[in-house]
Amino acid sequence: MFEFSQLRCFVAVAEELHFGRAATRLSMTQPPLSRQVQLLEHHLRTQLLERTSRTVKLTPAGRAFLPEARRLLSLAESAAFSARRVASGDAGTLNLGFTAASGYNYLPGLISALRSRLPGVDLILKELVTTAQVDALMSKQLDVGLVRVPVDHQDFASRCVLREPLIAAIPRTHPLAAQPFLALGDFERQPFIMYSPYEAQYLHNLVLSVFGRAGVAPRYVQNMSQIHSILALVRAEMGLALVPEAAAALNFEGVVFKAVQMELAKPVELFLAWSRTNDNPVLGAFLETVFAASGTAGTEDRPTPRAD
Repeated sequence: MFEFSQLRCFVAVAEELHFGRAATRLSMTQPPLSRQVQLLEHHLRTQLLERTSRTVKLTPAGRAFLPEARRLLSLAESAAFSARRVASGDAGTLNLGFTAASGYNYLPGLISALRSRLPGVDLILKELVTTAQVDALMSKQLDVGLVRVPVDHQDFASRCVLREPLIAAIPRTHPLAAQPFLALGDFERQPFIMYSPYEAQYLHNLVLSVFGRAGVAPRYVQNMSQIHSILALVRAEMGLALVPEAAAALNFEGVVFKAVQMELAKPVELFLAWSRTNDNPVLGAFLETVFAASGTAGTEDRPTPRAD
């Protein structure tokens, strides 16, 4: 089989119709150039050039072969360029998991930054709760996940990329909706839409902790796994709720969002989690983009124990 170096030599001679000029163009001497063209003709078992002491002409076979030779060289250059881009992380595919709430405000900005800085990367998004993301990371179905708690495993790294407040979601007709802001004590014995202890364990435990530290006891009337379902029940006047600040972007008609005074100003955390053994070149470039956008480039990776 012929080699690409032979194709380059043939194309140079075919375009220059002069071995001397072709040799100069390729930064080589004439004898090895002539030898490369002869080897190509030998492999093809046909003559491509008519040579005399004074002229060089393409044979009919040479004229037919020239555009194909150019195409093969172009494909080879394109393949090499693509391989280099993938190896550098500038191109390829990244599988990203995210929780529903992270899609309200953080994820759109992240996608915009990724498209701007890494336009050659194909992003495959998968909406999953944190526990399902951890399983997918361990089985390599995900490259990276936006999760609520760090992954408790030595082969994984986690980094906090967002902290936000819990805010109150109140039916517009409720007396508390008229207040400029709320205190946790305002929730005492109020009907409250709670997060599921199974499908929404992180927010369930967080809200319990917030009320527990404040000594407040709402009246839990429903358990829901998704924030939009909780807001739908708030709109139906079934109770109040605490939601991440990002949920206000949903703009539910009939629901009023209010700031809540509490001990910890921004208790809701969002972590980026990934496997330290992931060999996808895109991952490194993606992490650089995320950390540059969130200002966390100088923080430590956190293989912190998972919350109960």
